Parts: sequence; C-alpha cells; structure tokens
Amino acid sequence: MKSFLFGIVVSCALVASGASAQSAPDTLARIKAAKAINVAFSGDSLPFSYVAEGNKPAGYSIDLCQRVIAAIGRTVGDPNLKVNWLVGTVAERLQMVASGKADMDCANTTMTQARLKEVDFSNLIFVDGGGFLVTSDAPINRFTDLGGKKIAVIKGTTTEKRLNDVFKARLVNATVVTITDGNEGVAMLGSGAVSAFAGDKIKLIGLAAQAKDPDRYAMLMEDLSFEPYAFALPRGDSAMRLEVNKALTQVYVSGEIEPIFRQWLGKLGRPSGLLAAMYLLNAIPE
Repeated sequence: MKSFLFGIVVSCALVASGASAQSAPDTLARIKAAKAINVAFSGDSLPFSYVAEGNKPAGYSIDLCQRVIAAIGRTVGDPNLKVNWLVGTVAERLQMVASGKADMDCANTTMTQARLKEVDFSNLIFVDGGGFLVTSDAPINRFTDLGGKKIAVIKGTTTEKRLNDVFKARLVNATVVTITDGNEGVAMLGSGAVSAFAGDKIKLIGLAAQAKDPDRYAMLMEDLSFEPYAFALPRGDSAMRLEVNKALTQVYVSGEIEPIFRQWLGKLGRPSGLLAAMYLLNAIPE
C-alpha cells in the first residue's frame, strides 16, 4: 500500500512539474520568432519616458531600454529587431507585461511586493522619492499644511496608496483626488482645483519644467516615499530577466550610464551617493 501511494505522489509531482514548466513564458523564443519586441512605456514621464517629437519615445529609461533591446537582439541572433512601442499608464503597462502583450516595460515603474505577484522586475535602474508639487505662492511649507486641502495623484500608482496611508497615519484630513496622467495634475494645480500634486519627485520636476510658467511651481522639501525603479518583465521567465540584467550591468560598469544620466538628469547635479551605490550594487559580476 505504501509503495502504491508513493507512486501516486511521484506521478502527481511529475505532472505538476510538467504543467509548471509548460506555463513558464519563453519570451526570448517569442521575440526570435516574431523578429520583434513589444515594449510598454509611459507617454508623460519626462525625463524618464515620454512621447517626443515625431511621436517617438524618449528619456532616461528609454535610452537604457534601447541598449537592453540591442543586447536581446544579439542574443536571439537578430540585431535589427523591430520595436513595437506601446504607450500606457502604469496600470496598463503592468497588465500588458502580465498578459504577454508587452515583453517588457521601460519607464519609471516602482518595484513593489504587490506588483511582484503579477510580474517580475529587472535590477534597479533608478531610485527616487515621492513628493508634492505646489504653486510657489501657496501657504504650504510642510506635510501638515495639506490638511483640509485637495491633493491630486495619478490613479493606480504607488504614490496613491502611500499618500492615503500617510494621511491616515499622520491624521491629516485632506481629500485625495485621483487623475489619469501628469498633465492633468499640473493643469488642476494651475487652475486652483487642487492645492498640491503628489507623485515621484523627478517626474513632478519634469512636468513643471514643461508648463507654460515653470517658475509658478515649487516642490515641498518633505519626501513622501522611497521609489525604486526597475523594468517590469514577464513573471517566471528567468532567461529573459538574465539577459536584461546582463545588459544593464554592461551599461553600469562600462561608464555608458554617465552620458545617459547627464543628458536627462544632469541639470539636477551629479548622481547622489545613494544612486551611485545603486548602480554599483545592481551590476552583476560574471
């Protein structure tokens, strides 16, 4: 009887193992067969990812992504891969990757434990913090000054959840207004519909810089959160993740990251000690 039961357990384990292996995505094989790669990106996240002139994606993350795509092309034996760029919100991009519509997401997406349930992530590409954009003449100097006011935040972002959690923890009675994109947030702030716009600090700086009157806006000094950015990838595809991380490592250790940083973030000064350490710690030795 024990032998019979043991056989059943082993058989079930083998079946489960086979099913698991079949369900694991093979993104590199799909890219090779299609001679194309589908990449999700953000259309309004300057300086990381946005739609530039000629309706083409541009930004810090896009430059990194271009190098990753070139490395993947060499791996699959097709250095001239066609790139299908798919613009979307963070929620839309993560769904594209989770469903297989996109092979990777190249933007300013924060890696979180909740998101790791649906997708995998590359090594880190940047670290930022959440903050608040306000008008320069607003009587708002610290987090507690937001009590009784309306605060805009993009729906589905990590900032939305953290904003609500922090307001609750600090007993700040503010109204959170969810919006669809960054341009809407700046427009509402400029019109007085909201008193502040919460989001990733560098994205907020980029949006303010594109406004008609950039000097009208200012950042609060207080940070709202810590935001580690990475490229979202298909869950369970270790081969794809390895190729992406190998390409990022090459960018970090070769010094290619320096001109990329200077072009898109140089106006903010040299990389912080935290960011410099991130590049070092996310370079994988051979």
